[in-house]
Amino acid sequence: MNPPGSVRRDERLRLFLALQLPEPVLDVVVAWQEERLRSVRTVPREQLHITLAFLGHRPAGELDGILDALRGAARAAAADIALTPTRYRETRSVGMVVLSDADARAAALAENLHRRLEHLGVYRHEGRPWLPHLTVARFRARPQLRLEPPETGTFVPSGAAAYLSRLQTGGARYDALEAIGLGTSEQGIGGR
Repeated sequence: MNPPGSVRRDERLRLFLALQLPEPVLDVVVAWQEERLRSVRTVPREQLHITLAFLGHRPAGELDGILDALRGAARAAAADIALTPTRYRETRSVGMVVLSDADARAAALAENLHRRLEHLGVYRHEGRPWLPHLTVARFRARPQLRLEPPETGTFVPSGAAAYLSRLQTGGARYDALEAIGLGTSEQGIGGR
C-alpha cells in the first residue's frame, strides 16, 4: 500500500478505482492463466482487479476528494456483491473474463461512484454501461483463444481500492493508495 500522503501535491497522478479480489479467487485465476494463457502476456497476480472507473491523469490535489467519493460509494454498496465468471472475451489488445453480477449490486456501486466522481468534475461517464470484467492478458495481436472462464465459483470482492498506475518499460505498475471495505451504509451524493 502506498499511502496518499506519499505523493506530492503538484504531481499528476494516473489513477483508477477498482474492486479487489479475495486471495482464493486470485489463486484460481493465476492457476488458470498459467494453464490456459501460455501464449500471451498475462496480467500479474498483484495487478488483477475489476475496474470501477479509470480517471487517467489527475492533479494530486484532487486525490482527497476522489478517495472520499470511493469511500462513500463503497460504504453505501451492498456488502454481498456476488460475481461469477461467465465467459472469456478478447478485444483488440486484452483478454478478459466477463463476470455476471447477481442483482446488479456491483453495477449499482459503479454507478454510485460514477455520479460522485462526476459531481467532483473528475470523471465523465462512458457512453456504454459498466461491464464487470477481469483483464487477465494483454497482447499486440489478438490470439483468438476460445476458453472457458476460470472456475472460481461465485465470489464477493474483498473491497474497493484507489490505485496509482505508473507506466514503465514492460507495462504499468499499480500501487494501492487506499483500500476500503464494502457495505457500511453511508448516504451521500448519489447514495442509495
